[in-house]
Amino acid sequence: MRDLSTVFLLFLGFGFLSAQNKEKDTTKIIQLKEIVLIGKKAAIYQNQAKSLGSIDGYLNQSSLINMIKRGAYAWEPIINNMATERTLVTIDGMRIFGACTDKMDPITSYVEVTNLSEATVKDGQSGSLFGNTIGGSIDLKRNKTIFGEKKLEVQFQSGFESNNSQKILGSSLNFKNDKFYFDLDVMIRNAENYSAANNQEVLYSQFNKLNFSNIFGFKIKENKLLETSVIYDKATDVGYPALTMDVSLAEALITSLKYEVIPKNSTIENWETKIYFNTIKHVMDDTTRPNVPIHMDMPGWSETFGFYSKLTYSFEKHHFLVNLNSFYNKSLAEMTMYPNNPNENLMFMLTWPDVRTLYNGVFIEDSFNVSKNSNLTLNISLGNHLNTVACQFGLKSLQIFYPEMSDKKNRFLKSFGANYHFSKSGFEYHFGIAYSERAPSVSEGYGFYLFNSFDGYDNIGNPNLKNESAFESNFSIGLKKEKFRIKANASYFYFYDYIIAKTDSSLSPMTLGANGVRVYSALENAAILNTSLSFEYFINQFFTWNVQTTYALGKTNDNEYLPFISPFSYISSLSFKKNKFISEIQLVGNATQSNFNPEFGEDQTPNFAIINTNTGYTFKFDKNDLMLKTGVENVFDKNYSTYADWNNIPRMGRNFYVNLNYVF
Repeated sequence: MRDLSTVFLLFLGFGFLSAQNKEKDTTKIIQLKEIVLIGKKAAIYQNQAKSLGSIDGYLNQSSLINMIKRGAYAWEPIINNMATERTLVTIDGMRIFGACTDKMDPITSYVEVTNLSEATVKDGQSGSLFGNTIGGSIDLKRNKTIFGEKKLEVQFQSGFESNNSQKILGSSLNFKNDKFYFDLDVMIRNAENYSAANNQEVLYSQFNKLNFSNIFGFKIKENKLLETSVIYDKATDVGYPALTMDVSLAEALITSLKYEVIPKNSTIENWETKIYFNTIKHVMDDTTRPNVPIHMDMPGWSETFGFYSKLTYSFEKHHFLVNLNSFYNKSLAEMTMYPNNPNENLMFMLTWPDVRTLYNGVFIEDSFNVSKNSNLTLNISLGNHLNTVACQFGLKSLQIFYPEMSDKKNRFLKSFGANYHFSKSGFEYHFGIAYSERAPSVSEGYGFYLFNSFDGYDNIGNPNLKNESAFESNFSIGLKKEKFRIKANASYFYFYDYIIAKTDSSLSPMTLGANGVRVYSALENAAILNTSLSFEYFINQFFTWNVQTTYALGKTNDNEYLPFISPFSYISSLSFKKNKFISEIQLVGNATQSNFNPEFGEDQTPNFAIINTNTGYTFKFDKNDLMLKTGVENVFDKNYSTYADWNNIPRMGRNFYVNLNYVF
């Protein structure tokens, strides 16, 4: 723990010394926000190396985000080296909860790059706009047109990848006039097993996916808008080579209705209210796996009703944001085991015992100018979190371990933060402090014999867990000049009651071959340090050199390493852009993962470095555009896996791809 504190203080001291050495200037402040914008529509198709890549690939561009990979599909995003229990992912502000006990259906899997406008990534407690979070948040904002001169745009997309024979086909339609707008997007993907280096086939890595997205908005009055939205996503025959089971069906329906007012001649800038409903069904099975000791089906369901009402207004030097938000979620998962002997009875249990979660919260933020060069932002989030176990069978199952357990558990969650921004003559400085709390997830609080194939243990939830809390300090310093940009970031989280599964040798496992049973409990404290450094150099009007490095360290109160903490990583690229032609060569690598913890199934992953290349050109045909992107990933067919590859599954070997996008 002392090592973490020392490194953070040294990093912070560098920032203060740099700030004090700057000359005075009267340039107007440009506020430095803890937001990373990824993609926007024009950038996705024109500036990205792989225009029809996955959402996971786009999110990985952020220094705040890493991905846990269990296969070729639906990677789990982790923010500030914290998994989904400690973070928040929304789609257009809507709370959505996965239906898989093994996290095989992250919320990011329900949006496609062709309907993504931007992904807003907020660091730490500042991401608590739609609910309490410790690690940060991602809000996936879908592409939509806005009112204006009448215009119709149609696009067709197609792509192919050589390694897994992935076929990509999509189309979108966007229409607008001064009364309404309409956006429709359809994307289909089909992929076979991919191959690691030297043509080693990685079995059970195939997938099929259909994504449909529609947004329709129209004016009620000049300054009032009504908008409807639908997402339908269906994935079938999805293989997970790192796990013992695959997915026969992952299906989601996500709907919303929004009312927005933009007052005229008022201190109120915008008032937006949305009601939403989403339902997810996720079915795991192992029927395609050979030599299974006992076949199992593990379906799960999640339904969420919710709303938020967000108001922004200004008063003198203050800019206020108030958001009331609420959701009601039903999470149910079960497991049925089919003995090989037909004379034996089926075995059944609820792995999520129909847990109902009701949350009501408020987020308030005040951002005001301290001077013409500095800004201070204060925010607070308060919420009431109520869990109810609706199924008596599931409740009685958990009462085997917790006899005094009630069917209800009420929690009060709070968080607050302060962030100071300074900007002058291209120099930017930011410092923030925060406190945040979170409730245990459904698995942590109520999971019943959930098998973790990474460490080989069955996990049991604990409804008596305290709220996990963390104090946070974050710091960044940057300099922008005509020829270059440089920025350094650091964040330090000190946890109390850090929730983690601990071995209970008195219990026997349910899963055949499991190492034992772990019950969720809380460490007295833990700490995570995250650092990053980015550098961009404009060599001339055509060439740009980019470098991004990250380093993190996480430890428990016993000075043991926390799991899934990224080692030193780096990305360096040299890009060329002239008129309609772009090209790039990229070096991506990780250092050896030496700070691992075998207790949680981790081992030492060796260092690696791979090279990717890409080229693109835009052809003009009257008013129509044809954008061609081609590239090679892992050019030298390197055999490697990273710390975040579940059970050390190897990454994809050399892969050629071609993406086409036709706009008319």
